[in-house]
Parts: sequence; C-alpha cells; structure tokens
Amino acid sequence: QVQLVESGGGLVQAGGSLRLSCAASGRTFNSYAMGWFRQAPGKEREFVAAIRSASTTTYADSVKGRFTISRDNAKKTVYLQMNTLKPEDAAVYYCAAGSGIVLVHPTSYNYWGQGTQVTVSS
Repeated sequence: QVQLVESGGGLVQAGGSLRLSCAASGRTFNSYAMGWFRQAPGKEREFVAAIRSASTTTYADSVKGRFTISRDNAKKTVYLQMNTLKPEDAAVYYCAAGSGIVLVHPTSYNYWGQGTQVTVSS
C-alpha cells in the first residue's frame, strides 16, 4: 500500500515557477514508476510527466522544456519543477504511483494523491 500527499501548489503569475512535491509512504516506493497528471475544470485528466524507478523520464509535449520531473528515493518523494508557467497550465495536479507499462495512461497507476491546485494568472 502506498499513500501519496502532494504539496507546493498555489497562485503564480504567468511566466513564473512552482515546484510540486509528492511524499510517499510505504516500503516499495523505489520500485514504482511515478507520474504527474493534471485536470482542469470541465476537462479530462491528462498526463504531464512520469519517471521510472531507473529515473528515465517521459513528458507531455505541452510541458517539454518547461517542466522537470525528478525523484529522491531516499526521501520517497517525487518533484515536478514547473517553469515558464502559462494560464493553460492551471489545474489540479495529481501524483500517482504505479507499475504499469504505458506511463501516459492513468490505468498504469495503482495509487493516487488527493491533488494540489495550481492557478496561473495572466
């Protein structure tokens, strides 16, 4: 069993930066791939970024070059550094842990956090 708690969301002006954190509990954190998804009002949940246990990363095209996902296995924490934020990045951001193959799909994840709100003012 893994529990995930996100933090670091907030209000930022367009062009600004935020760093999201996701703290995990459980002894098997190192073996899971970790992902970040986001959901804006009226829209479906969409993939943002993922990192495997070996630290290989995958990004949505919309955030490539602006967002960076990383993990600290000793701290059981995954991070999402978000730079050059745009109003369209505003959403609730969710952290997820899973053992699936296709990390862009929500179905590859077994555990989800409660989400943290990111608001970007123009």
